[in-house]
Parts: sequence; structure tokens; C-alpha cells
Amino acid sequence: MTRSFLIQQIKEKKSFLCVGLDPDLEKLPPHLLSEEDPIYSFNKAIIEATEDLCVAYKPNIAFYECYGEKGWKSLRKTNRILPANCLQIADAKRGDIGNTASRYAKTFFEKESAGLEFDALTVAPYMGKDSVVPFLEFKNKWVILLALTSNEGSFDFQFLETNKREHLFETVLRSADKWGGTKENMMYVAGATRGENLSLIRKHAPDHFLLVPGVGAQGGSLSEVCKYGMTKDCGLLVNSTRSIIYASKGKDFAEKAREKALELQVEMQSELERKNII
Repeated sequence: MTRSFLIQQIKEKKSFLCVGLDPDLEKLPPHLLSEEDPIYSFNKAIIEATEDLCVAYKPNIAFYECYGEKGWKSLRKTNRILPANCLQIADAKRGDIGNTASRYAKTFFEKESAGLEFDALTVAPYMGKDSVVPFLEFKNKWVILLALTSNEGSFDFQFLETNKREHLFETVLRSADKWGGTKENMMYVAGATRGENLSLIRKHAPDHFLLVPGVGAQGGSLSEVCKYGMTKDCGLLVNSTRSIIYASKGKDFAEKAREKALELQVEMQSELERKNII
């Protein structure tokens, strides 16, 4: 998916919502557990209930690979039914050098390799340039680089001050700009629970899209995210997972998921209108 097409979808759907698909068998509605593939059945129902309200889906790969080959099968089946007008993000947080990085990229980008064909992949930049560049070499694919995350441990390293008198996450942003990461092929993860720090990210990445987790169950504020992070093209993909997909454990789980997604979409429409994007 190109940047221009993504922006078009945001305007048409009046939404910049990304729905996380993190299926946990212990949390799925009990009536699905008798299905041949409960994870796929769950994902399919969530997708069908929300696809007109969001512009991206983000399966967290850990919630599939922990179930072995059955999990990978569920992931492949889910990947095949993700809507073409939604950005398809593999949240794998891979990060290794050289040929290893290339193999990770092939796994998620090339259908003939592992049966998967995602548009985007989350990548960890800790090992530096040669752990990121191999992912950027795939045409029409996105790298979503971890910059500032929403977990408690983000303070352990990401806020360390470097010898350039900036935070480490700022150094990551500046460095990535020199590795071939442009607004057309790279986004950044920026946690919603650090809303005010989005202004620091925008100082280094004024036009890149940001994938923003943390709104909803983690307590992040959508209005604050928009205040500090929204651009003239929106520039945001706000992810919500638990508050949507686990809104109910009953047979109405898909209906309740839609209700929660709609609540966010309505808020997002207001923010887009406020910024004269739509």
C-alpha cells in the first residue's frame, strides 16, 4: 500500500484506526473453542465487523507463533482475508543483521517464502543500520521502526541522554533518516502514553506516519495524540487492541467490538474535521 492510498483511505473512512489482532485462546469467547480453528474464526468475525471503520490491521505475531504450526496456519489464513484497502501490519519486532534480516523480511513480505504477504513490518533498530536497511530493500513495503514505546521499561534506554544532548529515541529517528527511510517507506512506533513527547518525534520526523499504540486499555488519550502528533495528512495510525477485540466474551463479541471501534472512529472523524483534513 502506498502512502497516497493510505491517506485516501483515511479520508474516505474518516478514520485512522488500526485494530490489533492478538488472539489469546484463554480470552476468546468460549463458544469458538469448539471450532476447527478458533483463532481464525475469531479474527474473521472481528475483521468483518470493523473493516469499514479502520484503515489498518496489526496481528501481533507472538500470539500466533506460540501455538506452533497451528498458529502459523491461522496467521496465513488471517493474512489472506485482510481487506486490500487496509494496511496489513505484521507486528513481529524483528531486528537482526545482514542475511538474517533479509530472511525475516522474506518471511513476512514474500508470499512464496512462508505464505505471508504483509504490507508492513515492525522492526527493532537496536543493532543499527545493517539491521534495518535489508527490510527497506523490499519495494512497496513499509518498515515501522520502534522509536518511543508505551511500556514501562521504555525509560530504561529510550530516554537516555546521548552526547548530542538528546534522548536515545531521538538519535534513532535522526539515524534512520540517513538509512534510506523516507515518509514513503518508513513509519515510527510512538506510544500514546507519552503523548507530549510526540512533539519531540515530530521535530525529527515531521511528515512520517506514526503507529501509536496505547490508546484504550493502556490509558492513552486520543485527543492528546492528535494535538501533538497529527499532520496535514493526518500522519497517524492509532492502534487499539484489547478494548475492541475483547469487548465481550459472549456470542455478541463481534457486535461489541464494532461498537468500540465505532466510538473511536467517531472521535477520529472529529479530530480530522478539526484539522480540516476532511
